[in-house]
Amino acid sequence: MSPELVGIIGIVILIILLLFRMTIGLAMALVGFLGFAYISGFKPALGILATQPYSVVANYTISVVPLFLLMGSIAANTGIGTDLYKTAYKWLGQLKGGLAMATIGACSLFAAICGSSIATSVTIGKVALPEMKKYGYDSALATGSVAAGGTLGILIPPSLGFILYAILTEQSVGLLFIAGILPGILLTLLFITQIGIQVTWKASLGPTGPKTSFLEKIVSLKSTYAMVALFLFVMGGIYFGFFTPTEAGALGVFGAVVISIIRRKLTFKNFGQSLLQTSISTAMVLLMLVGAMIFMRFLAVSKLPFMLATFVTELAVPPIVILSLIVLIYIILGMFLDIISSMILTVPIIFPAIIAMGFDPIWFGVIVVLCMELGMITPPVGLNVFALAAVTDVPLTTVFRGALPFALTLMIGIILVIIFPQIALFLPRLM
Repeated sequence: MSPELVGIIGIVILIILLLFRMTIGLAMALVGFLGFAYISGFKPALGILATQPYSVVANYTISVVPLFLLMGSIAANTGIGTDLYKTAYKWLGQLKGGLAMATIGACSLFAAICGSSIATSVTIGKVALPEMKKYGYDSALATGSVAAGGTLGILIPPSLGFILYAILTEQSVGLLFIAGILPGILLTLLFITQIGIQVTWKASLGPTGPKTSFLEKIVSLKSTYAMVALFLFVMGGIYFGFFTPTEAGALGVFGAVVISIIRRKLTFKNFGQSLLQTSISTAMVLLMLVGAMIFMRFLAVSKLPFMLATFVTELAVPPIVILSLIVLIYIILGMFLDIISSMILTVPIIFPAIIAMGFDPIWFGVIVVLCMELGMITPPVGLNVFALAAVTDVPLTTVFRGALPFALTLMIGIILVIIFPQIALFLPRLM
């Protein structure tokens, strides 16, 4: 068989293994090893198996993963999410739909210190949903705003999605982080605008909350300024080149610990929980990356990605049509797989075609993450929706109904970033 045919068969076998619920990292490693052995020989394949796990884990760039995960875990376990919501609540709560708007605002602020979508949804949801229930908010709007706001956790830096994309494509983590800032702000404003339109159309969806004085609004900022300053320090340091993303992650963890100690929120128990959660998440990510790198070596010798790139560039259709099909594929994948699995599974195959068509790799990384966000709130397997339904008494169908308008708004956001690439590329090009 030709190497290209072996590559296609390998992808089919990988999909079958995933359908049988085999761990994606192990499945990719197994298929990659066997495919490489078939094409290049058993001994070279053993060499890959012997060296690749170490080369992945010992990569300096990888160290940014546990650092930002730990930073987010500390923030989640020390009540910082609650403080962020209370501040947003003071500023927006008195508006129609203001509590739902405050939820989006709190999610965007928490996303700035947490790279996980589900963690953002669950953390903010624990404090936001009881408040919205108390003031008679529609259950669909309440849960939908939390699920949609949580998706900002993988767009606004630091983002685990951007880190993995950078590793898989050998792009700059710092550039991707900075590229996610303006799309994140855009999406936050679009979500808030959409809530405003919904409650204007039907006021009973989101009644007004309690009024607060300007002085109360200003006082509420004292509980958030430290974490906002930490985000500006970390991202500003990356933007101006004062330190690398890995160094920024270390400083972020240190800052989160110091702030939590000063505020008397850090205990041995929640610090231990943060370390445990970070260790489990890091081990999961590393296993998938090891499998992905072995699978990528197999794809390289099969020449399948390069054949795909050649095929795509020779098609008699505009590149934007191909890009639209790729976006559709990512949206569908996001409905069934989490962002990490989807990205690791597809980027090694699709990325060469993206480069061959002349698209900017940083811009494409933002689009990929946006598509994954959409998949996390759309049926049948929207992970954010399932996570919320698991920790609340709201039916799954109600959460999906509430998330649907946000999914449409997110599609608008994706279209805007595709039409106007400068939304993602303006800040990185100033670095």
